[in-house]
Amino acid sequence: MLFIPPASHGPELLEGAALLSHAPETLAASYVARLASDGTRELVTNVASRVLLLGSGPFDLPVTVDDGTLGHSYVSSPHSAYVLYARDEIALLGLGRMRFAAEAVLKTLSALLRTMRLNRAVHLDNWLLSTNLHGTWEGAGLAGMRELLSARFPDHFLIIRSLDPWTCPTLLDAVRQDGWTLLPARQIWVTDDLAEQWLPRGQTRADAKALRRSGLTTGQATNLSERDCARIADLYHQLYVGRYSAINPIFTPDFIQTAATIGLLSFLVARDAQGEIMAFSALRSAGGVGTVPLMGYDMTRPQSDGLYRIASYMAAEAAMNAGLRFHGSAGAAEFKRSRGARGMIEYMAVDARHLSAARRTGLALLAAGLNAFMKPMLERNGW
Repeated sequence: MLFIPPASHGPELLEGAALLSHAPETLAASYVARLASDGTRELVTNVASRVLLLGSGPFDLPVTVDDGTLGHSYVSSPHSAYVLYARDEIALLGLGRMRFAAEAVLKTLSALLRTMRLNRAVHLDNWLLSTNLHGTWEGAGLAGMRELLSARFPDHFLIIRSLDPWTCPTLLDAVRQDGWTLLPARQIWVTDDLAEQWLPRGQTRADAKALRRSGLTTGQATNLSERDCARIADLYHQLYVGRYSAINPIFTPDFIQTAATIGLLSFLVARDAQGEIMAFSALRSAGGVGTVPLMGYDMTRPQSDGLYRIASYMAAEAAMNAGLRFHGSAGAAEFKRSRGARGMIEYMAVDARHLSAARRTGLALLAAGLNAFMKPMLERNGW
């Protein structure tokens, strides 16, 4: 429980009692206060981060602190992002004979990350979502933030996730100029103008037809009931955790209620005649960009119901109507490409200048390997 006073006109870091007594005047402050008061696991069960609030000028940014534990969600665990999630992806892709070579590479990568203790990390502007939209923060005060965090956490890597030249080019340039190391993380799918590039597509028209034929009622859910929150959490879990990977963040019904109440996410739902939610999309918007970090549908229903297509259509339509550019996250490359999206490499920025020479060397080796092998593979295969 402590409050670290800022240097003159510099950034300030709030945690513990000081955080809980801080007036939650911004979205970040409201979110971090709730995570701190309830405990991170009450909202995201496979995340065990401490949460802090970093204020610098007009910006409040969530900060997560992890002390090296393995096996948690990739939103706070670099080892999970590069090793455990990739291992689950290999199983889904069915690489045949190449699977053994890929698993050997992952074993070597895992050993490197464990040795350099990359999971001992402080994430800056981390919302514990698959995509952190950095909004209007374009890197102002970055050097001061880095100095503050490295002094407070001298044995932790500093990390900023979800950097790309499309959503945050100025922040990406600021990170480069401040000397951070960039690691390719994944390929994302983005759409510059939904009205021009998504709406006229034949696949989009087919999605709209599937929605009309479904008989479902769609709209934004402004007052989610307890049952709605439980249903949304379950539908998300069916898809992202049950089908894809337990390394995806596991959100509780309390998270759903909190995200809706404070305005972190807008929930778009498709209900049947009995009012049951059959599909949903959760839209996050910041800085003129929309993305969908949570989506789900009733996977007990036949594929012919088109519920995934309906959930995707609701999200893109809502983003278009709000005048947002659209960040389609990663995965489902052909589905998104056929609806007007294009690929973009996303990066994770890491700073280790305050750490030992051995850990800095480990980071340099990691960056060289990922840029030489992972980045071309992502671009070639559309993963």
